[in-house]
Amino acid sequence: MGIAVNVVCFSIALLPYPGNQQPEHIQAQGEQRRSSFFNIERDIPMSHAAIDSHDSPTDSELLKSQSQPSALALSREQVARYCRQLVLPELGFAGQQKLLRGRVLCVGTGGLGSPLDLYLAAAGIGHIGIVDTDDVDFSNLQRQVIHFTPDVGTRKVKSAAAKLHALNPMVDVLCYDTTLTAKNAMEICAQYDVIVDASDNFATRYLTNDAGVLLGKPVVYASIFRFEGQASVFDAKKGPCYRCLYPEPPAPHEVPGGAELGILGVVPGFLGLVQATEVMKLLLGIGDPLIGRLLTFDALEMRMREMHVHKDPECLVCGHSPSIRTVEDSERFCSRVNSPAKVNEIEPRDAFELYERGQPGLVFLDVRGDPEWNICRIDGAKHIPFAELDLRLAELDPKAETIVYCLTGARSRNVVERLQAMGFSNPKLLKGGLRAWAAGVDPDMWIY
Repeated sequence: MGIAVNVVCFSIALLPYPGNQQPEHIQAQGEQRRSSFFNIERDIPMSHAAIDSHDSPTDSELLKSQSQPSALALSREQVARYCRQLVLPELGFAGQQKLLRGRVLCVGTGGLGSPLDLYLAAAGIGHIGIVDTDDVDFSNLQRQVIHFTPDVGTRKVKSAAAKLHALNPMVDVLCYDTTLTAKNAMEICAQYDVIVDASDNFATRYLTNDAGVLLGKPVVYASIFRFEGQASVFDAKKGPCYRCLYPEPPAPHEVPGGAELGILGVVPGFLGLVQATEVMKLLLGIGDPLIGRLLTFDALEMRMREMHVHKDPECLVCGHSPSIRTVEDSERFCSRVNSPAKVNEIEPRDAFELYERGQPGLVFLDVRGDPEWNICRIDGAKHIPFAELDLRLAELDPKAETIVYCLTGARSRNVVERLQAMGFSNPKLLKGGLRAWAAGVDPDMWIY
């Protein structure tokens, strides 16, 4: 399956015209925008002074006037709340009504979903569905700004819904305290106009994409990696889908998560705002959505690039002869691709017993990075970061019983597979990694 990708780098410079003389067409555009602005502002039936007046109508009274059709009427409180966007000529009363009628499903309430949900609620998106099945953890608070310290231990959907209602009580928030699966994806997604993929795993991304294609609904996508991120809009009726860009998911252990590689907290914040912007453009029918375009962001360089992505005629779900025709097909496909190679595993308690009795020749191999090693470790373990393994293989005894671990088991599974392939006689994967070790063996370990 070929993917044609063109890379376009862009930069923006704002330079004054010599002598403050602007070209005539720019002056004309400015006059047109100013004229539109004042016309829209004049059409708003009630001024700020009237809104603040003690003898003004009640909040529930609809604003109606000869200059404003009743079909576009908003309440006094809605005008006060949304006035900054009501005066935009591209939006106005009709646009606000589109937002109020809009139905948006947000899959995930983490780093991406937090700013996304908050800005959609603030803008007046009438119906927001949020899907998540996790509890709020202390490690979330560095980037998942919708959750606060007192929320630790509570369900994320409950925490998020409380903040959205506090921000905008007029928004309808529906919580799905569940994992999106082949059994429920079509039923849930069918109720919404736009689906937003704010998830953090490949299985959900592919399932969300495939449900969007099968239902004919746009999916607003973003993902993050350390200091970088990317975003796009996948609408198979108008352009490529996620599978056109990434035909097959990687094996689970091939791509470590944010807990292992780290995330600069502001990066998901930035990408979540990009997603919120694209959602509003889709609902309003304005601007140029990121359909067929992949926006990439590098925080360290503070640089954005745009790649053009074309529809793949051989795509398994949106191509000419799709083989994925149901979400059950999607789930089976991902399971087949993601079936990991078999490795020898050892439970933390069994590994601890070997450790306690000083098993001769036993080696605990820690393959995490230096910053992680400095947080916590198993005493006496040998430290070879994953990235340095090939250069330091000579430090390992191929005949020794080597128990390999990382934080969760993703990187260490990869290492065990490699050691097996190279002829090491007894490499073992510490099942569940250090997190399982801390939970079952050493509860005092500082885990992250």
